Amino acid sequence: MNRFKQKLAEITNPERKQGTLEDAIKDSDVFIGVSGIPGLFKKEMIKKMSTHPIIFALSNPTPEIFPEDANSAGAKIVGTGRSDFPNQINNSLVFPGIFRGTFDYGAKKINDEMKVSASHALANSIEDKDMNEKRI
Repeated sequence: MNRFKQKLAEITNPERKQGTLEDAIKDSDVFIGVSGIPGLFKKEMIKKMSTHPIIFALSNPTPEIFPEDANSAGAKIVGTGRSDFPNQINNSLVFPGIFRGTFDYGAKKINDEMKVSASHALANSIEDKDMNEKRI
């Protein structure tokens, strides 16, 4: 653990869970995968999570678990980093808007307030009536 990983662990693991991924995921609400290990997350793990778990399997090109497997195991919402599946999660989605705002306001750097503002703009790009588990 370097100092960055330590800080992230303090923020994301306040219960100080230890063990395997399967141990850590028990009763969790959300899995965010950025491992780079295809197939790392198994259907059985989803069944050990809380009711209606959210799965963001972001490794590309092959996610930790494919959406159809996650859905069939009971995931409520599934997103990947791939554009050929529903709910693509990709940092490139925010670039046009945040750069446009930066240029329009003559900002010299992008700060946290701008990032939050861009995330709100992205979230508001879909009307509530059109939102569902396949379109977040």
